[in-house]
Amino acid sequence: MFGPNWFASVMGTGIVATAAATLPVQFPGLHTFATAMWLLAATLLVAVITATVRRGTSHLDDPVLMQFWGAPPMALMTVGAGTLLLGPGSFAVAADLVLWTAGTLLGLIVAVAVPYRMMTRPTLAAAPDAAFGGWLMPVVSPMVSAATGALLVPHVPFGRDLLLACYALAGISLFAAVIVISQIWARLVRHQVGAARMVPTLWIVLGPLGQSVTAFHLLGRSAEGVLPDPYATGAQMVALLYGVPTLGFALFWAALATAITVRTVREDLPFTLTWWSFTFPVGTVVTATGGLATRTGSPVLTALAVVLFAVLVSAWAVVATRTARSNLWRPERRDREPQRLLVELPR
Repeated sequence: MFGPNWFASVMGTGIVATAAATLPVQFPGLHTFATAMWLLAATLLVAVITATVRRGTSHLDDPVLMQFWGAPPMALMTVGAGTLLLGPGSFAVAADLVLWTAGTLLGLIVAVAVPYRMMTRPTLAAAPDAAFGGWLMPVVSPMVSAATGALLVPHVPFGRDLLLACYALAGISLFAAVIVISQIWARLVRHQVGAARMVPTLWIVLGPLGQSVTAFHLLGRSAEGVLPDPYATGAQMVALLYGVPTLGFALFWAALATAITVRTVREDLPFTLTWWSFTFPVGTVVTATGGLATRTGSPVLTALAVVLFAVLVSAWAVVATRTARSNLWRPERRDREPQRLLVELPR
């Protein structure tokens, strides 16, 4: 069976391409690497969509897997952003516009439908210790729309309306994410870490943090020449005054998540598809740091962006290898073992 969580592999691969293309320090071979990763992400997107149509299931009665319906719209927009940054000419704009529109509409549906289903279905009532990083998946998609939509603003005739829409999308995601992150913090403090297979989802918290910093940076840049002063200037101020503190909290959370992950690895961290949580969320912190480095000219932020990019590439290599080994090299076991909670794959 195929579930929506498989789209996380597209997100994780696509963000490597985007991070490479926007890294504040460019070096020989980086553009070629970014292009190769974008093409791989696009290929994965087609493959996962095809597999989902042929043998996918909705998992709408699974309180955990249901959350991962936030992944398909983000996968579409991640590949779209890579197309705009790395693809050829006018085709790139048209393709990105189609993918962004589809991803945004689907993301808005998911952002409303999944919480609504949780609130109105008694069978999906959450236990006091149920909050986990996956709860952010449905609501972070509009923030991805804001960040990737900002890239489209200079290329479309309705740039001002698109810019304002992106700010509204950022607001949807930002306030919802604050609510969910608060619940995750409370769960960790009151009920501790919980099952080992849930630990990678702690990294999803970095997603709305890093993506929001990236979004406000790109929106601020796109506001120039689109919004009149003082609003264009204000957009630049927001990008910095919001971005730096939020990046600080993201690094703080990354330290906590690293400590918990290392502790769990020492005890036993089983491989599941949630390991892809080590990629996309980290990638958003890379793009956030790179954006702030470009905006401020800070050598410290530039060096940090490069270090985080190296961490991202390393994490992607490990997770992609484990995914391939568990699903491509041992297909006979994969066919016999159905997907269960968080898709615990054969080891």
